Amino acid sequence: MDLSSASTLVTGGAGGFGEATVRRLAAVGAKVVVADLAGEKGKKLAEELGDSVRFVETDVLSEESVARAVAVATELAPLRAAVIVHGGPVASARVLNREGRRYPLSTFRRTVDIFLSGTFNVLSQAAEAMAANEPADSNQRGVIISTASIAGFEGQPGQSDYSAAKGGVIGMNLTVARDLAPLGIRTMVIVPGVFLTPAYGDSEAAEERFGPMVPNPKRMGRADEYARLAMQIVENDYLNGESIRIDGALRFNVR
Repeated sequence: MDLSSASTLVTGGAGGFGEATVRRLAAVGAKVVVADLAGEKGKKLAEELGDSVRFVETDVLSEESVARAVAVATELAPLRAAVIVHGGPVASARVLNREGRRYPLSTFRRTVDIFLSGTFNVLSQAAEAMAANEPADSNQRGVIISTASIAGFEGQPGQSDYSAAKGGVIGMNLTVARDLAPLGIRTMVIVPGVFLTPAYGDSEAAEERFGPMVPNPKRMGRADEYARLAMQIVENDYLNGESIRIDGALRFNVR
């Protein structure tokens, strides 16, 4: 997929994986919409990268909000790529605590809404816009990359909601890819392990704690390594319907 005359959309584009991906997309000449709730960081990034990058305050749980971000992208150029990498609060609580009290359903629903329903909201609206594009090479109209986590495969204690949400992103991918195949729209999922991003504190302490867990290389991942994989997926039209782990061979449940 050639992005030199295309627009792209990155949810969660103001920081971590999203910011690194925005920088990579802008570097190849794509128009980029940074869709995020972090207004100050998003505006600063757009100003730094110039006229090819726009910030749109976006709530992934709102259909109207996502529609505005998609509309801005399509006004810039045909929307050819969307990278869904937004974050959100995670409770990290066990189903029953030490006093035997259960984990609230409302908190479980909130996490699943943000990471699974929010992903579907962006994916479906981006796909709708891409369906109107003229086909490019190999009859391709666009590519959508969602972000899961190795917790979707190997959830740890206290991750029931996060594991359910990320596992759902992985689980629906092949079905979505087949749904969109007749339209020439590809979907892929990146499945990161432990990365040095704001989600992990972005600090030496995080590196010291999690880095030694990784078999090779013995460190946490870097946000630009995620972004490089996203770009490789965009550029390779034969990648479709798959989830790719990027985790240094880390398996949480293997000691």
